[in-house]
Amino acid sequence: MSVTYLHLPLGSEPSPIDALQPFKAVLVLDQAVPEEWQRRVSDWLVSSGCLYMMAWGVGCSSWDDSVDDASIFANDLNEIPDDKFVITTWHDDESLSETFWFASHTACHPTVPLNNVIIIDVGVGERETQLLDAYSAAENAPA
Repeated sequence: MSVTYLHLPLGSEPSPIDALQPFKAVLVLDQAVPEEWQRRVSDWLVSSGCLYMMAWGVGCSSWDDSVDDASIFANDLNEIPDDKFVITTWHDDESLSETFWFASHTACHPTVPLNNVIIIDVGVGERETQLLDAYSAAENAPA
């Protein structure tokens, strides 16, 4: 399993991550975001190959709908093929460590193996070491 960190400051343009597809994404949200930027990031996630999106933090429940909508529109409102179906969850009643545990132990796609995880940090400052260490601790925690 490959785990990658990406700091995505509010309002910034997302970097290309197509080389990691297909992947799981864990959005770590430290602040509310404008709907337009959320829509742009959701479209980017789907077009980049995200097949399982988990959102945690401020306003995380709205990301479920936003990524679902991006997936529907990416398929021109047609039925979504099984290998393109994006699963979305939000974790507003869980700690970040519980969300990371879910991402590493439970989150799986029904038809596509997902060997890459991207932690997308939507916050003011970069926290690569802290979040990668937290993910590793959750990954190694007992079931």
